[in-house]
Amino acid sequence: MSAIRLAVEQLGGVSRCARVCGVSPSAVCKWLRRERLPRTEYTGETCHALRMAAASEGAFTAAWLLANAGPATPHAADGGPLSAGDPPGTEDPLEQADIRQARPGTSVTP
Repeated sequence: MSAIRLAVEQLGGVSRCARVCGVSPSAVCKWLRRERLPRTEYTGETCHALRMAAASEGAFTAAWLLANAGPATPHAADGGPLSAGDPPGTEDPLEQADIRQARPGTSVTP
């Protein structure tokens, strides 16, 4: 599933996403068809990712959405990993344990 589709679903669908972003539902459908946010999101003309992240109640961050729903970003249509990581909360618990144990100046060995 593409990052933009996941984000729209987390918000409750196309209509709610459109209201949150202040655009028409057809604009959101265009993002879904193209599987990316509009160019204006990366030129600073709009802030849809910030609005969507704020409305998601912590399901994802604007940084994650921008990194994964950009103009040249591959998506996880085949169920594989997204290019800049999965949304927050979907991390592998063992991987997270390794990260928490790793501190500067120490080594983490099994």
